[in-house]
Formats: sequence, C-alpha cells, structure tokens
Amino acid sequence: MQPKPVAPRESSKRAMLKKRRAPKPLTVPLDAPPAIAAQLKHLQQAFAEVCNAIEPTMRATRCWNRVALHHLVYHSLRARFPQLGSQMICNAIYSVSRACRTIFQSPASPFNIARLGERPLPQMRFTAHAPVFFDRHTLSIRDGTVSMLALGGRIRFRLSISQADEQRFRQERLREILLLNQGDQFLLRFVFAAEGDEPETSTRQEAAEKSTLPEYVVLLDEGSTDQVKELGEVV
Repeated sequence: MQPKPVAPRESSKRAMLKKRRAPKPLTVPLDAPPAIAAQLKHLQQAFAEVCNAIEPTMRATRCWNRVALHHLVYHSLRARFPQLGSQMICNAIYSVSRACRTIFQSPASPFNIARLGERPLPQMRFTAHAPVFFDRHTLSIRDGTVSMLALGGRIRFRLSISQADEQRFRQERLREILLLNQGDQFLLRFVFAAEGDEPETSTRQEAAEKSTLPEYVVLLDEGSTDQVKELGEVV
C-alpha cells in the first residue's frame, strides 16, 4: 500500500510573514461643514508647529526614541502649547519619532544615520499639511459619529462608512489614526495592526523597511550643495 503524499509545510519564516502581513488601511473622506473644516485646518497647523518645536532638541541630542524624546521635551511643550492638550503633545512626539525612524534608519534613505556618520543631522521642518496622529484617547467613533480632540476641546461630526468597514473596528486592532489634508479635502486614515503584532513592533518594522520617505517633511542639509531637499522628491 502506497503511503499518502504529504503536503509540504510552509517554512516557519514564510508562515510568519503571511500571518503578519498588514491589513489594508481604511481611508474615509470627510464631508465636514465649513466650521469643522476650519477647526481641522487650525489643528493641523498647530500640530505641525509642535513637531517643529521638538526638532531642535531631537537634532541636538540625536535622540528620536519616543520614550526618551518624551522625557526631554514634554514639560516644556505643555507650557508652550497649552491649547493642544497633553495627549496631543504625546502624539506630536510620536510623529517626530516616527518620521525620524524612517529618515534616519530606513536602509533606502539618503539620510540614513550610517551614511551621515559624524556629520550634523539635517534640519527637519514639518509642513502645514503634515498629518495629525490620533489614538483611542484623542479620537473615537460611536454610532457613525467621530469625537475628535481639537484645539479648545472636542468636536463631533458624522463619518460615512459602510457596515463592513464599521465591523473592522470591532474585529481588528487599530495601530494608527491619521488626519490628512489632500487638496483641501480632509480624510481620516485608519491603519490596522497585523495579527500577532505588538503595538510598537509593527511600526518599527515598517519604518525600517520603508523606502518611501515622508513627503510632508523638508530637510535642510548643511553638508550638501543641494541645500533644501523635499523628501517626497528624493529617490
């Protein structure tokens, strides 16, 4: 009697990669009334201003670890930007840390720290259209209504999503929430974690593997003849 053929097993590495493949993000255009849209614009500008206030300390200390950077800048930022709130200050620190990991640690980045060596880090400037990062403390959705922490308090507006998309919020774990502004059209992008990912691990891996640098950051590289580099234009 011939033995039954045994199907080859997936290698553990391949199985792990399959399991940890990131789900597709959900991007939802916002049909916000003019008064809400104006508040979103002011919030985005203030968030970029805080990110730019963090940058000198990051560059002087060459520190972009989120926790360490938090200890360096949090209290001074709270005093300087009281209108933004403590949790949004934390999210701005995360935004700078995240951008720095991509710029200075991505193997494809021309500003990888290994290439820079002892040269000073380039100056970073977040543009007014830089995304605003939220978490479960600063943005929530219930019965199709968004509650978002903005300048001066919370704002609420309706969010048009399908039942299938709404089900994702119950079944999957959110990793990041971003407010984007594309041609004066505001959008919310929800990034879900892959199964088995730790909250911070997946973000670090994405930054390390990412080849596309953030186009909302401008660098002034003092050691280059090409003084100002728009990261979205760097190959």
